[in-house]
Amino acid sequence: MDWFNDDLTLGGYARIGFYPNLNRVWYWACLVGPDRPLVTVIEHEVAMPKSASSLELRHEGLWADHVIEVPNEHMSINLEAFGLSLDDPAEVYHDPRGEVVPFGFELDFITDRGAYQWPPVTPRYEIPCRVQGQILVGDERIEFDGWGQRDHSWGAARDWWAMPWSWTAGRLEDGERWHSAGGFSPNNEWGVGYELAAGSQEFMESDRVQIDIDEGREGMPTGTRTRFGQFDVQFEPIAFSPVLLVHPDGREARFPRAMAKVTHADGRTGGGWIEWNQPPKAT
Repeated sequence: MDWFNDDLTLGGYARIGFYPNLNRVWYWACLVGPDRPLVTVIEHEVAMPKSASSLELRHEGLWADHVIEVPNEHMSINLEAFGLSLDDPAEVYHDPRGEVVPFGFELDFITDRGAYQWPPVTPRYEIPCRVQGQILVGDERIEFDGWGQRDHSWGAARDWWAMPWSWTAGRLEDGERWHSAGGFSPNNEWGVGYELAAGSQEFMESDRVQIDIDEGREGMPTGTRTRFGQFDVQFEPIAFSPVLLVHPDGREARFPRAMAKVTHADGRTGGGWIEWNQPPKAT
């Protein structure tokens, strides 16, 4: 569940990962902006909810709840926690030290025209949203009105250490929405992408996604070009919130995620979020 405002001065995301075989939940949340430090919550030892029908999470210094108010139409998410404030997001990959600050939000995700069901390769849906609510960080109380995306995938293991990918979603200035996922193999352009034109409720789908990535310091991309169907955009990351994923056998995957400025080949601009999973390089 991610969000960003029109002028890309503020954004964030939250992710819940259920691992019933480990009897735990991974919970991530953050707040970013090009002119503010990253505030991040990364907890990999959260207890499973007490009820199979609940998405309420409790951990030391963390309470979060996530409610489907109306299926496919309205979801609310809430957080009360302490986040780590970092001037350099890349510190997450090492021994992060920063200021601990109160961090929370009450946000509503309202579906923007339609929900998209992925093809039957995996159970998954993607929903472009209007996002509204309130964010609290330190002594700031921020009224938020912007855009975002929520998705849900289930029923399959996600091996962060074996497969790369790049996922994107966002909104162009005229109201067009998109989502893409690809880059799973350097020799195969198979992927999933959709365009939702301004004012339309019809998703235009593609099963070929081309991705070109320019990497910078600490492997965090400085730009990415994504193409599918008639969609051709360049992403300029402007605020990162990465995560380091350490396997029990010691392997490390890096997961940089960023709010980005987006420029379409036809000149339109917009914003969104982009992520790159970076498994360990083969030796």
